Amino acid sequence: MRNEHLTPVQLKFFDKILNEIDIGIHAVNHEGKTMIYNRKMAEIEGMKFEDVLDKDLLDVFSFHKNEYSTLIKALTKGETIINAKQTYFNNRGQEITTINNTFPIVEEEDRIGAIEIARDVTKLEKLIRENMNKQSDTRYTFDSIIGSSNEIKDVIEASKRATRTNSSILIIGDTGTGKELFAQSIHNGSIRSAKPFISQNCAALPDSLIEGLLFGTKKGAFTGAIERPGLFEQAEGGTLLLDEINSLNPALQAKLLRSIQEKTVRRIGDTKDRKIDVRIIATINEDPIDAISEGRLRKDLYYRLSVVSLFIPPLRERKKDISDLIQFFIEKYNQLFGMMVKAVDEKVLNSFKQYEWPGNVRELEHVIEGAMNLIEYENTISYSHLPIHFRNKHQFKADNQNQPVTNENSSDIKPLNQYMEEIESNYLQKVLTYHHNNITKAAKSLGMSRQNLQYRLKKTRQSTNLERAKTED
Repeated sequence: MRNEHLTPVQLKFFDKILNEIDIGIHAVNHEGKTMIYNRKMAEIEGMKFEDVLDKDLLDVFSFHKNEYSTLIKALTKGETIINAKQTYFNNRGQEITTINNTFPIVEEEDRIGAIEIARDVTKLEKLIRENMNKQSDTRYTFDSIIGSSNEIKDVIEASKRATRTNSSILIIGDTGTGKELFAQSIHNGSIRSAKPFISQNCAALPDSLIEGLLFGTKKGAFTGAIERPGLFEQAEGGTLLLDEINSLNPALQAKLLRSIQEKTVRRIGDTKDRKIDVRIIATINEDPIDAISEGRLRKDLYYRLSVVSLFIPPLRERKKDISDLIQFFIEKYNQLFGMMVKAVDEKVLNSFKQYEWPGNVRELEHVIEGAMNLIEYENTISYSHLPIHFRNKHQFKADNQNQPVTNENSSDIKPLNQYMEEIESNYLQKVLTYHHNNITKAAKSLGMSRQNLQYRLKKTRQSTNLERAKTED
């Protein structure tokens, strides 16, 4: 901020007001150099004050080809620009989208500068693009659901029956059980499959954004508001998946209930109801009765959504499917990584079947992916390949430590020093990989000198080569 004509007291008041208001303020002088730049504008643009103040605006920010700065246009042409959306880039190449009101500043018929009042819609624009892209991202069908247990078969059959109607569906299941996989399968198996499928995680956005995103906005409804259809209108004829519906506040749940019941939607700031033809599938990651009793889910919305209720069993209740899931994920990452892993060894499989899997199928996939990142030349995943954070879990660690030694696995017993060297070698290699083979960074994270790490690496490699030579002999 630069103003030599204000008294110190006036300047303090001016500075306080400017930096506490929740809108961006950016003003340039007649040369296009920044004179006023408040804290909110710095937040919107991801900039530091010293990088912008007293600098030529076009030296700091860049614009798409054939696009222009609204500030410079107001300065050079004397135009007042209202509710203009502008997308541009800061000096690090980060994209910014704002809704601007821009005015020239005139003194005795001379334009001495321009000022811009901006609201940030960068996050909203990104979310809208992501949701538009999701319309075609419906790759899952019932054939994608892995498992032969009676528990999962029952849910699949119930889901297939639900494809025949347009009733609302509530999918209930713990995090990581595959609720969206079922939602996409229902959509792709229904007569709506040729129409959009749009998914929105209700927990990912603050209330101020989710309402406009769901229901749309009318131009002029609030400062910076533009005419925009919401997700209900974008999903016309298709399916709208509302993930974690219990994350919406009660007021939004009431508005959602009205839209579902009346089959209409009203954009924010509008007085007109628009007819919609959308099937609603909602998911919840807790018992709905608990959510209702604790005020996270309206009872009337629950009854409206749960015309069809599907309960996805957690992995701990369908352990018969673990073998099938393991094989599926191994084949998936074989293709992605160009590997030829065949299976997990018997000890790991038995431990997997004893483990409770709090993260469900998603956790199992991450463990298999992590293990395949640690494999070198082996074609079987063993306990030593499992991610270290997973091996250190109390339950899994206990399962492996308490497993009795039998004739079948007695050949796995090694001298303690050899076993410890192998563990050290695997861990050092993992740390190196994490730091992209940068010895200095790896040594620092391990709390040792660079020379010490190099010595240990050399020692473990020599030991490994010696063991291989003995085997070959």
